Amino acid sequence: MTDPAPLQRIEARTAEIGGALAVNRLLPSRHCRTIGAWCFLDHAGPATFAPGGGMRVGPHPHIGLQTFTWMIKGEVLHRDSLGNVQTIRPGQINLMTAGRGIAHTEESLSGETTLHAAQLWIALPQTHWDCPPAFDHYPDLPRWSAAGCDLTLLAGTWEGHRAPTRLYSPLVGLDLRSDSGATLTPALDPGFEYGLMVLEGAATIDGQTFAANELAVLGRGRDRCALTLAPTARAILVGGKPLGYEIHMWWNFVAPERALIAQAQRDWETGDTRFSEVPGFDGPRLTAPALPPGY
Repeated sequence: MTDPAPLQRIEARTAEIGGALAVNRLLPSRHCRTIGAWCFLDHAGPATFAPGGGMRVGPHPHIGLQTFTWMIKGEVLHRDSLGNVQTIRPGQINLMTAGRGIAHTEESLSGETTLHAAQLWIALPQTHWDCPPAFDHYPDLPRWSAAGCDLTLLAGTWEGHRAPTRLYSPLVGLDLRSDSGATLTPALDPGFEYGLMVLEGAATIDGQTFAANELAVLGRGRDRCALTLAPTARAILVGGKPLGYEIHMWWNFVAPERALIAQAQRDWETGDTRFSEVPGFDGPRLTAPALPPGY
C-alpha cells in the first residue's frame, strides 16, 4: 500500500433543486468525481421558509443510481412511479434504487417551514446499473455515543454495527454530531476512499480544519485518522472501495456508457413507459436540458 494521499479540500457550489430552495453541492467537482460509489453529495439547508415555500421538485427520471436522503430537520414527501408515497422525517432515510428507470417527486409538506437534509447519490455497479427499480424507507438506524459524539450509521458497517440500507457496493456512511465537542481516532479501511462532509460547525481532520459546506477528501491508504468536532458540529463520513471504472453522469442519469444516458433522455422526452407517471403529484414534469456534445 502506498502512502496516503494528502488531504484535499473541496468547497461547495450553489445549485437549485426545485422551489425556492438552493443547496450546497460538494460532489461531483472538477477535483473529485467519486468517493467509492458515492457520486453526488448535496447539503440542503438549514433553511427556513414560509409555508408552501420549501422544496418542490416535479416529476423527473433517474437511471443507474440510488438516491439516498438523510433527513435532519423538517419533513419531505416522496412519490414515485412505482406508486410509493412516503414522508421522510428527521433521523430517517429514503433510499430509491433507480436501476433501469424510475421517476419521482419531492416536496415539503404544506405546513412545513424548515428543511435540513443531505441528499446523496450512489452509482450502481456495472452488474446492477439496470436492475429493477425499488424504494426503501428506513425509520430505524444504528445509533450510539462515543467520546462525546453521537453517531448514526447510515450505510454499511462500522465498529460492529450494521446499517439495514440496501447496498450494491462496499460502502460506509456515518453521521457524527457533538454538542460539546469531541475527539475520535476512527479505524479506517486502507482499501476504501473516504470523504468528510461538514454540515455544521467545523471539524479538524489530520490537523486540517474544515468549515461547514466543505468536503475533506481523504483518498485511500489510511488505516485511521485523527478527527475533532468543534462544539455543535455535525459531519457525514462517506467511504467505499474505488469504482475501478469510469461512470458517466448527466442531469439525473448515471451509466457506464454515454449512449445509455442519451437513450434514457430520449425515453423521458418521448414519454416512454420506462418512466411512468408519478401518481398523486399536481404539477408538470421537469424538462431535460439539451444533451452536451459527445452524447
